[in-house]
Amino acid sequence: MNTLDAALARIEDWPAQNTAAAVISADGRVLASHGDIEQPYRLASVTKPLTAYATLIAIEEGVFALDDPAGPEGSTVRHLLAHTSGLDFSENKVRSAPGTRRIYSNRGFDVLAETLTDRSGIPFDTYLDEAVFTPLGMDTARLDGSAGAGAVASVADLSRFAAELQHPTLLAPQTLAEATSVAFPGLDGVLPGFGAQRPNDWGLGFELRGQKSPHWTGSGNSAQTFGHFGQTGTFLWVDPQARVACVALGDRDFGPWAAEVWPPFSDAVLTALRS
Repeated sequence: MNTLDAALARIEDWPAQNTAAAVISADGRVLASHGDIEQPYRLASVTKPLTAYATLIAIEEGVFALDDPAGPEGSTVRHLLAHTSGLDFSENKVRSAPGTRRIYSNRGFDVLAETLTDRSGIPFDTYLDEAVFTPLGMDTARLDGSAGAGAVASVADLSRFAAELQHPTLLAPQTLAEATSVAFPGLDGVLPGFGAQRPNDWGLGFELRGQKSPHWTGSGNSAQTFGHFGQTGTFLWVDPQARVACVALGDRDFGPWAAEVWPPFSDAVLTALRS
């Protein structure tokens, strides 16, 4: 077993019944994998980058623009993507004026999907499938519920998406670059499961590593790292500096165990790649 395979094998120690992981290079190659990478898992909030990607494609297709009104009064598509619309986590309650706080919001992503459906005339799950899943060959991926947390996909599916995030074919590179840069800089907020972050930097649908501490990625991940984790024990990160991405899926809900094992797992992957 080589060093990278050994790093991925650490996933067997996670307190989950089923796990799988993969490491994907900047040129789209799967450098190593562990577990059944074809088994679909509930992604929870790892759904959000997929929804964001479909939204960005819709913007490029002229369905709407980033600064078009969407959500609460004064909010735009950009605010919804960046968790700055002011919407509550799960309710249609406005907790702050748009652009003033980073309030992580599943409801905001549902509103985003509803807006896309209204403007395009296409059900969001269909749009997501036709814009992202089908062209990338994400054969088992589907949206089974909320646009913020309802996707199901395998490691093989997300490996294809991770390749796209490192070498975009469905979006202009400058669009992805904007989506993975800080939107509404300087806003504080809570990173679910990891507490208050000052600032709590976010892109357009992608959580940004920055200088956050504590964080679910490794101490060796660069500040440019972007991605997302989910409450079903799942994560996807892309580190542009290391020129690599990592996907890990499981069937144990997020808890203190994840905060303990995810960062050293990512550090082991990065260390193996440097060896």
